[in-house]
Amino acid sequence: MDEFLTSADVAKLLGVGPTSVKRWADSGLLPCLRTPGKHRRFAREEVERFRLRQREVHAPDPAQIDAWLRLLHDECGPYEVHSALLFDRSRLGSWWQVAELIAAALSEMGARWRRGEVSVLQEHAASERLSRGLARCVESLAVSPNAPRCLLATAEGDEHTLGLLLAELSLREHGWNSQWAGRMTPTQELIARIESGGCDMLALSAAEASSDAEKLRNQAFTLASACQAHDVHLVLGGRGLWPEPAAHLPPFSRVRDFREFHELIARLQH
Repeated sequence: MDEFLTSADVAKLLGVGPTSVKRWADSGLLPCLRTPGKHRRFAREEVERFRLRQREVHAPDPAQIDAWLRLLHDECGPYEVHSALLFDRSRLGSWWQVAELIAAALSEMGARWRRGEVSVLQEHAASERLSRGLARCVESLAVSPNAPRCLLATAEGDEHTLGLLLAELSLREHGWNSQWAGRMTPTQELIARIESGGCDMLALSAAEASSDAEKLRNQAFTLASACQAHDVHLVLGGRGLWPEPAAHLPPFSRVRDFREFHELIARLQH
């Protein structure tokens, strides 16, 4: 039995919460045995193989990106998008990897729109279909009411929330609760929410179109000070021109992709 690990051992080794280990085991992604008392036990070599698979990073396959764009432009329903997302979750092994694939598909859709190959109406319709499918996935990932809470918001003036929905999948997979502040929420309202308590993290997203570096810097520093005063972790995500952390500034984290976000959550849990 020295070669077998408990769920808590595996969670510590992989840098995730026990809920993630249970979900991986129940879905068959991480093989396990059951003791006579019905407790899960994991072979060390199986856990190591799973860990190596999780660490593998591959550029999204262009064929998979094309398949997603065809699906989203074919006027499919939310159940079809939901099904495709679950299939990719099973194939890739984690929601952060699915998020990386979807982010690549959204980037390609934006490029096609700039080339005139996709109309504004088509882009908006595809984004709405994806949003509804992602929401169904998020709702299917139950977490404890007492789990840590992350407040999700966009930068002031930013209307793009798909990145936050993708981030929410990673949060739920790690056993976090999520709360929505929505798009274009004024900084002072976010500060008021932080001051009211019940929030462990604030995740703020700025899309590539958020190119006013000074405005983003001012918002980041204001929120970082408020978060520091109330022991809330501030995370700045997306391709907007956020500032970089520095020793002379209030603490915050800067993440540029969903792998970095996934690894940040794992660190915060330990």
